[in-house]
Amino acid sequence: MRDAKKTNKLAGETSPYLLEHVHNPVDWFPWGAQALQKAADEDKPLFISIGYSACHWCHVMARECFEDAEVARELNRGFVSVKVDREERPDIDAVYMRACEVMTGNGGWPLSVFADAQGKPFYAGTYFPKDAFLKLLFAVREAWENERGRLSKSAARITALIDAEERDDGGHDSAPIQEAAAQFRRRFDPEYGGFGSAPKFPAPHNLMFLLRTAPELAEKTLECMFRGGMFDHVGGGFCRYSTDRFWLVPHFEKMLYDNALLAIAYLTAYEQSGRPLWRAVAERTLAYMERELRAPDGGFYASQDADSEGMEGRYYLFSPGEIREALGDADGARFCLRYGITETGNFEGLSVPNLLRAREDDAETDALLPRVYDYRKKRVPPRTDVKKLTAWNALAAAAFAAGGRILKHGLYADAARDTLAFIGRELSDDGAVLVGKTSGKRLGAGFLSDYAFYAYALIEAYEATFEESFLSRAAGLAKRACALFEDAQGGGFFLSGKDNETLVARTKESYDGAMPSGNSVMAYVLSRLALLTDDEEFARRAERQSAFMNGLAASYPAGYGFYLYGALPVKKIVCATNDPAGLRGLRVRSDWAFRFASGPEYPIIDNKTTYYVCEGGVCHPPAHAI
Repeated sequence: MRDAKKTNKLAGETSPYLLEHVHNPVDWFPWGAQALQKAADEDKPLFISIGYSACHWCHVMARECFEDAEVARELNRGFVSVKVDREERPDIDAVYMRACEVMTGNGGWPLSVFADAQGKPFYAGTYFPKDAFLKLLFAVREAWENERGRLSKSAARITALIDAEERDDGGHDSAPIQEAAAQFRRRFDPEYGGFGSAPKFPAPHNLMFLLRTAPELAEKTLECMFRGGMFDHVGGGFCRYSTDRFWLVPHFEKMLYDNALLAIAYLTAYEQSGRPLWRAVAERTLAYMERELRAPDGGFYASQDADSEGMEGRYYLFSPGEIREALGDADGARFCLRYGITETGNFEGLSVPNLLRAREDDAETDALLPRVYDYRKKRVPPRTDVKKLTAWNALAAAAFAAGGRILKHGLYADAARDTLAFIGRELSDDGAVLVGKTSGKRLGAGFLSDYAFYAYALIEAYEATFEESFLSRAAGLAKRACALFEDAQGGGFFLSGKDNETLVARTKESYDGAMPSGNSVMAYVLSRLALLTDDEEFARRAERQSAFMNGLAASYPAGYGFYLYGALPVKKIVCATNDPAGLRGLRVRSDWAFRFASGPEYPIIDNKTTYYVCEGGVCHPPAHAI
């Protein structure tokens, strides 16, 4: 139960996720020296609970355990309890998620970890219902009191394992592109798209890779994702993932980074095929981001919850009666037929709107969507996590820049400029990048992904606008990231850098999961900067990073989709012209590294715009067209 009068030590925090727990009877501490010192002084283990605001199962465990007086009594008596927002502290999350994976073989959120006063973990899991959690608390307390030596050895062993550096093992000169495509083919679902069985995640960076290596797999998946209920047909944008094989019933939380990356994937598909559907889905996704996640100060909020009115997905579900109330009998019946809204429903007795059985276009019925949206707006909305995270805002900027470049849409380019200006103004400090900002408070020093994604967005903005300031800022950020995060001995980049807190382990993230890893994005940034600037230092760093990533990707190529997307062939184009403004209509493709000439080595021939093109290790003769 909540005690509205009592607050714990989260009261001074600004994270919306932490503040959700401020009235718990659990005596929560934020992560920091005070909690670790209390554990040492009182000889108690740490209980570290890691989650995020839009996490449905985090809310379930909070209701069942952390708002419960019996559970709180056991935690307060035997443990020092620490709450962590994984989106603000990805370094803490990475360390303890790795520990959970080492101990259990899998992970997820909520992440539940027990550790000693130094933060070294000895037991980890994810969601626990009340009875199982109470039994676990009793078992951990007993082991802490009677088997301390065994726990200490376990903590030391686990910490050593998660602190082990990922290294390039040598012998991998090329990226395993064909091997990855073959792995995706083996796991592909030919009937419903996607890979493997339920749950199905969108992994847009994998689709970006497949659009160039196995386009039929990518386009089948893009269409099925759109037709299913994972796409919000009423309001636009995508939910987190599908709980079933058909993309019908989603996990209803909406994340900024998912929508930004999916917009890029659909834009890339449109660029490649010209199919109008891909453009329409991208535009509706970008419109959702602008309408529902854009903050008044120019940044983007992090996410929207899955739950409202005490039910998962309630905001997005409809009955036929509700549709008739919104549209009237005739239009309502037509809408229900097209969007699969039935009396029996497809989730908890209600229906997720979808087009899985609607194979024909029906513009007349689709024109009713704004009226249904207006009807839905009268409901209690899901909670919005108002954190503005640098890495995620950078992805949003990259998505709008891609829209400006591919669609030649000035408003999208302007949205990218505005977002990048916000990051530079509000999420940076004298050149140093921060994690983000919430409730008016700037968060701490940025991590690798903050620098890498920001540089990636600046490169996208340069290719959309040809504004040199974006390119120079990207180069400066990349150099700073190398100074802060690069592992000069083992290769690659650490997640945390010289400006970040020192934890019990220092991890490197190279695997491309829900988002591309910082190491994958740095490989892309360095290789593109080498082509765009002709800077030999960027070329050397890009080659070294590629060798590091090739070695890791060789073990499971399909797990490195964004890295391999960045490793695909790129056409370097240098344009020498007397009329740069005359090229504003030029559509720079995603597989180009395009820039204007800035020196005498690229002369204008016959007083006409001249293109110097290099690809596949070969430079072609100068030409007046591309």
